[in-house]
Amino acid sequence: MQNLQNWNWEPPQNWLSVKTIDLHTGGEPLRVLYGGLPAIQGKTILEKRRYFRDHMDHIRTGTMFEPRGHADMYGALITEPITKDADFGTFFLHNEGYSTMCGHAIIALTKLVFDTGMIEKEGDRPELIIDAPPGLIRAKAHRSKGVVESVSFLNVPSFLLLKDAIVEVPGIGTVQFDVAYGGAFYAFVNADELGIGLEEKDYNQLIDWGRRIKYAVMEKFPITHPYEPDLSFLYGTIFTGAPLDPNHHSRNVCIFAEGEVDRSATGSGVSARAALHYAKGELKINESITIESILGSTMEVKVTESTTYGPHKAVIPEVTGKAWLTGRNEFWFDPVDPLREGFIFR
Repeated sequence: MQNLQNWNWEPPQNWLSVKTIDLHTGGEPLRVLYGGLPAIQGKTILEKRRYFRDHMDHIRTGTMFEPRGHADMYGALITEPITKDADFGTFFLHNEGYSTMCGHAIIALTKLVFDTGMIEKEGDRPELIIDAPPGLIRAKAHRSKGVVESVSFLNVPSFLLLKDAIVEVPGIGTVQFDVAYGGAFYAFVNADELGIGLEEKDYNQLIDWGRRIKYAVMEKFPITHPYEPDLSFLYGTIFTGAPLDPNHHSRNVCIFAEGEVDRSATGSGVSARAALHYAKGELKINESITIESILGSTMEVKVTESTTYGPHKAVIPEVTGKAWLTGRNEFWFDPVDPLREGFIFR
């Protein structure tokens, strides 16, 4: 293997070559696409996301699906900033398409840009302004000796849309649920009332029931964002229940997109939960709660202030979590590979 010492092979020029860095937040993967991409047109993040969807969706499927990814892979794409004071822009990718907001991605992206030197800022509490699909996200890194140990971000206005609603779900029966928005819309259901567990062994049933509940709610109830039609859809189902660690507030498991299981506690999901609990009088301003994921990893969330958002009484949640870098990739797309756009088993 002597040739390995001088090995410098490069793919042919007609191959697409996409550079990524991988991370995870509480176990939930994030594949960040940062190099080798064609120009993405658009004056806003939603326009850029729409352009990418309409002209480059094969890059999403090629990097999220097998053989380069898997059914539960999640991604983000870094763009130039859109607004004057923003540091960069981003939008989010998964097995079904494109999500409106992703807290675990914001946490991981903050870790990425500071720990790798993509963006340099002084101090132990450097801040970012990020252009994201639902609006500006403000993130703060908590650093020790130059390394980001945790990240907090202020999310967009979050609110309760539907309270104590009822739906008939095929194969399950009558289900009571709430719908809340934390950058994306989620249907929240009580796992104990349904008799379903929230541990790793319950993985397949959670996917099945999460999808059934999502589709049943979508069929019967309009999900409308007050300003953006592109954000007016139900992203997933979140099962809530008692924590395994008595020091924590609760546990939730999010089933989103096309049956993906969030390994983390779900940043936009705990934001929506903060809005839900505040609206029901179960959470006070500046009261922090810790929520477990299916893995037992955690995120903290608190309501920093109350506000209004269109016709809705809303809150500004602050979410805190931890992320880790896991690797760097350069993915090649051979134009004659019949599976270059990927495939998925779900």
